[in-house]
Amino acid sequence: MFTGIVTDVGHIKSIRKDAITTFCIGTSYDVTHIDIGASIACSGACLTVTEKGRDESGNWFAVQASEETLRCTNLGTWAEGTPVNLERALRVGDELGGHIVSGHVDGVGKILSVASEGESIRYRFEAPSDIARFIAPKGSITIEGVSLTVNDVAGREFDVNIIPHTKSVTTLGDKKAGDPVNLEVDVLARYTARLTEKESYDA
Repeated sequence: MFTGIVTDVGHIKSIRKDAITTFCIGTSYDVTHIDIGASIACSGACLTVTEKGRDESGNWFAVQASEETLRCTNLGTWAEGTPVNLERALRVGDELGGHIVSGHVDGVGKILSVASEGESIRYRFEAPSDIARFIAPKGSITIEGVSLTVNDVAGREFDVNIIPHTKSVTTLGDKKAGDPVNLEVDVLARYTARLTEKESYDA
């Protein structure tokens, strides 16, 4: 479980493509305090640490992504040097500064436009049709692992604004129109929609 508050921006050091894809991610985290098997949200996708270490360029950890993960996220577009938003799993007693985030990406959206509005930046996105109904004005959404508030919604399109701080401590400031982004809808919206469905189910 996560909050959507990014605590480090790492980068892809290397990629191994065998029976499963392994990403080695450079980080400023102290990896001596990260257990093998720990969960880390990597640009919104919850991945399991399988290796860790330190070399001449600094600390790193490795995670693996199945074909299903690659299919449902934008991780297949990662290359050496790609920046990655990182968040370690929530611990009991931690401040819940964003919203409840599972790290299970619901789909890949696309940036339609990026525009400055004073000191903030407004992004317009297009969501996949199967998750668009879970996105509501003033609701929460996770984009590339970042907890954000939805401004406006029109069909499959929606807007968010980011402040200068968010731009400086996440990868969103470097995103441009046409880029794919990992989306996770608010879990409360998903369960509310499920409970209000008019389908009948057999006991």
